[in-house]
Amino acid sequence: MSAGSERGAAAAPGGLPAPCASKVELRLSCRHLLDRDPLTKSDPSVALLQQAQGQWVQVGRTEVVRSSLHPVFSKVFTVDYYFEEVQRLRFEVYDTHGPSGFSCQEDDFLGGMECTLGQPAQKWLLQVMTRVSADVQGIAGYRTKHVPCCTLNPHTFTRTGPVWTHLWDDLCLPRATAGPVRWWPCRGGHTQGRQIVAQKKVTRPLLLKFGRNAGKSTITVIAEDISGNNGYVELSFRARKLDDKDLFSKSDPFLELFRVNDDQGLQLVYRTEVVKNNLNPVWEPFKVSLSSLCSCEETRPLKCLVWDYDSRGKHDFIGEFTTTFEEMQKVFREGQAQWDCVNPKYKQKRRSYKNSGAVVLADLKFHRVYSFLDYIMGGCQIHFTVAIDFTASNGDPRNSCSLHYINPYQPNEYLKALVSVGEICQDYDSDKRFSALGFGARIPPKYEAVQGGRAHPLPPTGIQGVVEAYQNCLPRVQLYGPTNVAPIISKVARVAAAEERTGEASQYYILLILTDGVVTDMADTREAIVRASRLPMSIIIVGVGNADFTDMQVLDGDDGVLRSPRGEPALRDIVQFVPFRELKNASPAALAKCVLAEVPKQVVEYYSHRGLAPRGLDVPAGEASPGCTP
Repeated sequence: MSAGSERGAAAAPGGLPAPCASKVELRLSCRHLLDRDPLTKSDPSVALLQQAQGQWVQVGRTEVVRSSLHPVFSKVFTVDYYFEEVQRLRFEVYDTHGPSGFSCQEDDFLGGMECTLGQPAQKWLLQVMTRVSADVQGIAGYRTKHVPCCTLNPHTFTRTGPVWTHLWDDLCLPRATAGPVRWWPCRGGHTQGRQIVAQKKVTRPLLLKFGRNAGKSTITVIAEDISGNNGYVELSFRARKLDDKDLFSKSDPFLELFRVNDDQGLQLVYRTEVVKNNLNPVWEPFKVSLSSLCSCEETRPLKCLVWDYDSRGKHDFIGEFTTTFEEMQKVFREGQAQWDCVNPKYKQKRRSYKNSGAVVLADLKFHRVYSFLDYIMGGCQIHFTVAIDFTASNGDPRNSCSLHYINPYQPNEYLKALVSVGEICQDYDSDKRFSALGFGARIPPKYEAVQGGRAHPLPPTGIQGVVEAYQNCLPRVQLYGPTNVAPIISKVARVAAAEERTGEASQYYILLILTDGVVTDMADTREAIVRASRLPMSIIIVGVGNADFTDMQVLDGDDGVLRSPRGEPALRDIVQFVPFRELKNASPAALAKCVLAEVPKQVVEYYSHRGLAPRGLDVPAGEASPGCTP
């Protein structure tokens, strides 16, 4: 379950990019829950709610653990973590009466806990410097008094004589204040709320309505950052000849997989379903991230326990074994992925005891997930092509109202966008030789309209070369039309297609199109983009000026899959459209961040779809091709 992913992909108000999110996994367990059932124990489950625009929204719910007051839930919540924001979470525990679903209306409330996901706002220390008489004054005639802000609510100082007044809210943020008052980081260790990420493991009491404690009930939330994990694992287990723990029928076995932490504590990774009345069960395959399985340490011990399910929660222990992910891979490749399921008590008491059955690893697939940096560090080059709109709608370049007017004191919108994006891209291209194209102009000496883009004779060196080529050609061409973009896309796509045939992650192409209006060949442009979506290329369209760009949003696949006029869907979303006017007052860094926000994801998606690993990395035999995290 992922919370907040849609928000992370959207742009923030004002056209600025949304904050960058990390992925965090949350695991839950409870102790000493209230018993609401008269004949058996409670059947608990936990609902996770997240605050959005002042409202609590349920984003997921755990499975139901039957007849248990100390449940450990196998359901893992994956949420987006924004460092810049306060993200409020609420965990509500219920005694579940019906099937485990989204609704909690008929369930008994066992308690809740609120906290924040991220780190707290920094507490600050107010340094109040008061004027004193000359005989006791210190440096500059001031005496310093430090007041921890967290001891004051609100932070109130009244100016009576030498005392200063400052009113701040409960969460003091760093402020630069004039005069003799300054803010310093509070060293008292005071925090606001209960933050999961900062503490990694949080145990708090459960509260009923009106803040009453739910007896001794507690909930524990363990957080783990999985943003840097490099793959996920598909596992499938079966067992043979398990001990029969039931008197009148056969055992109902299920398997639990645990990771052994550094403190030797056990962290539940996965719990299989129960296979009824079967001593040779075959459990359903499951997927876990490598980070969840072994913290990306393949030699970390793993422990598997097999139980006979009991509806009253008193499961009978069948046996266990210990392994590592490294050993799993080795024995699976050798065709010997089998472990004795051993009950230590039986082994101590019976000399003839061998095992309580055997557990077999029926299937193992390791999908390694590579990042954008993996491909860049593997030698993948980013080739940058810029295409500039020279249609007559831009206005006469000699007129100061023209979008192409060269102001000696301030760059025009074309130059601002070109330099902001180009300076980023050139750092990923070893030769820094960019292709510069123009469209919509008539070219001397015959001044015939040229469609398909007119390439600069020699690829300019670096972004400054592109700027010089742009400025030099303006006086020589006649602005004309129409705004046909499809030939430009097809021109770059032909180069990208040649790279595709190499079968290596070595060259990726970015086409930056700067235009002042809606394209006139929309149908052909959609067709060209759909074909290009299968190639190693991305397209960035920056709309300059104040035209109505509503139709251009169709090309950006954020609102749905782009389709060609024939109905063929794009394989990937490769287009990013940005209206420059929404970022006109932003810094060059903010502009570049917004324009290039989707490129890293697009690069990874392309090579993952092709099954291409970064160059220079040896992929072990039997390892699945790279892919995206499930």
